[in-house]
Amino acid sequence: MSALFEIRGLSKRIPSTYESSGERVLLNHIDAIIREPESIAIMGALGQGKSTMLRILACLDSADEGDMSIRGASCSSMEPAKWRRQVCYVAQHAVMLPGSVEDNLRTVSRLHGTAYEQSLAERLMERSGLAHLPMNGPAEELSGGEKQRLALIRALLLRPTVLLLDEVTASLDSISCRLVEDILIDWHSEEGLTLIWVTHQAEQASRVASRTWTLEDGRLTDSGRGLHGDSADDKVRDEAIGSVSER
Repeated sequence: MSALFEIRGLSKRIPSTYESSGERVLLNHIDAIIREPESIAIMGALGQGKSTMLRILACLDSADEGDMSIRGASCSSMEPAKWRRQVCYVAQHAVMLPGSVEDNLRTVSRLHGTAYEQSLAERLMERSGLAHLPMNGPAEELSGGEKQRLALIRALLLRPTVLLLDEVTASLDSISCRLVEDILIDWHSEEGLTLIWVTHQAEQASRVASRTWTLEDGRLTDSGRGLHGDSADDKVRDEAIGSVSER
């Protein structure tokens, strides 16, 4: 049986004036396997490549080496739009498309030729604290936090298999942050959505993630379990549902 999501030998180099070679290895032959739906936090210091890694996983940036696959289908053999429907990226700073709030929510349906799930959109708007917004109001006039939540709902309407979250709660107040966390964890539990969160907050990682990956000096390591397990004694379960390894 194919893994739900697999990363194989992912490498990325970037220009650097501090290295004699003129390049810095940002990602160094990263391997990871997710065998069934999980909620995983990625942590690491600034500049370690967490956002770059998520963008590569979403086929928004290119790697120098390596490949990814979802249920056995390689990114390199799939149309980018089809891949991004299954592996969806939500940026830290939300970008609103021209038009109204509803126009932004309907965008995914127009782009991918799917039916717009209005009742689902309305439920998500209510759960995220946005029910008060006029659907015909201009999206560009929303606050930063409102735009972030709207962008997240827009992504969920795609019903992706993997959702890549790049510090999506960083601009939210504590109440909105918890609303978003609850929505995502419920969606993970009910719909089988795999979540990969970038966060700098260890407390958030422990609330939302079944395990934590740490990105440091180009390598990805499994730092142990948070919400759903004990980090020291879960080696067997790690092998059953997913692993992170280094070459």
